[in-house]
Amino acid sequence: MIGKYAVRFASLGYLTVLLGLPVGYVFWKTFRHGFWPAWHAVTTPDAVHALKVTLILAAIAVPLNTIFGILAALAIVRYRFPGAGIFNAVVDLPLALSPVVVGLALLILYGRGGWLGGHHIVFALPGMVLATMFVSLPFVVREVVPVLREIGTEQEEAAATLGSSAFTTFRRITMPAIRWAVAYGVVLTTARSLGEFGAVSIVSGGIAGRTQTLTQYVQASYENFDQTGAYAASVLLAALAIMTLFLTTAVRRGDRSA
Repeated sequence: MIGKYAVRFASLGYLTVLLGLPVGYVFWKTFRHGFWPAWHAVTTPDAVHALKVTLILAAIAVPLNTIFGILAALAIVRYRFPGAGIFNAVVDLPLALSPVVVGLALLILYGRGGWLGGHHIVFALPGMVLATMFVSLPFVVREVVPVLREIGTEQEEAAATLGSSAFTTFRRITMPAIRWAVAYGVVLTTARSLGEFGAVSIVSGGIAGRTQTLTQYVQASYENFDQTGAYAASVLLAALAIMTLFLTTAVRRGDRSA
C-alpha cells in the first residue's frame, strides 16, 4: 500500500516539476496584467501571420503524411518486397535524427549552390513544408502498423475470394478496422507539426511577416524583450496543444468503444 502511494506521489511530483510549474508560470506571466494586454500581443499583424503560417504548414503536412502513413503501413505489413526492413527502419529516422540536422540537410540540398538549388524552396513556404513533413513523418505509420498486424488478413482474404476489388476491400474492411489508429496518428502528427521549431528555423529564415512560424515568433519576441508577446504566443501554442490533448482523449475513448 505504501509503495503504491509512493509511486503515485513520485509520478505526480515529477510531472509537476517538469510540466506543471513551467506551464503554470508562463500562464501567470501572460495574464498577470489582465487579459487584454495578452490579447493585443497575439493579434498584432506579425503574430497573426505567424499563426497563419503555422496552420498552413500543418494543413499541408498532416494530410500528406496521413496518406503516406497508411500506404507505408500497408506496404510494411501486407506486402513483402526487397528492402522492406530498411524501409521500416528509415521511417523511424525522424524520431532519432535531430531536427536541426534535418534543416541543415534541406538547406544544403535546396539552398543557393545546393544540388537542387535555385527553385525558391529554402527561405520560403515549400522548404518549411518539407521540414515539417519530415519531422512528423512516422506517427501515422507507427500507429497503424501494430493494428494491421493484430487484425490479420482473414477478412480481407475472404472478401477477395468473394470477388471484392482491392480498393473495395480496403474501403469496407481495412479502413474501418484501422480508423482509430489513423485518427490517433493524425492527432500526434498535428501536434508535432504545430510545435516544430528546429528544422523549420533553419530553412525559413524566420522573416517576420513572411516566413516566421509561431514558435519562431515566441523566440524573436523574447529576444527583443517583448515578454508579453512571447508569453502570450506561448499560451496560444499551449492552447493548441491542450486542444490536441482533448482530441487525443476523444480518440482513445472511441478506440476503446470500438
